[in-house]
Amino acid sequence: MNLEFIGLTLDVIGKIMISYTAVMIHYRFWQEHQVDEKVFTEMKRERYIGIAGITLIILGYLLQAPSLL
Repeated sequence: MNLEFIGLTLDVIGKIMISYTAVMIHYRFWQEHQVDEKVFTEMKRERYIGIAGITLIILGYLLQAPSLL
């Protein structure tokens, strides 16, 4: 295996872990605390943006990885 490929893979895994953690923090906060409708709406929007970001990271990886093998 190529060292550059391993580096890219570890980078993507790290970014996904950080992104997933941020999304889950919003979800847990929403479940455990009383929030008004405005805050709930903003947290829901941020959650969707976070999931879209994770999807883009994975898509970028899938596009880059074959060229490194």
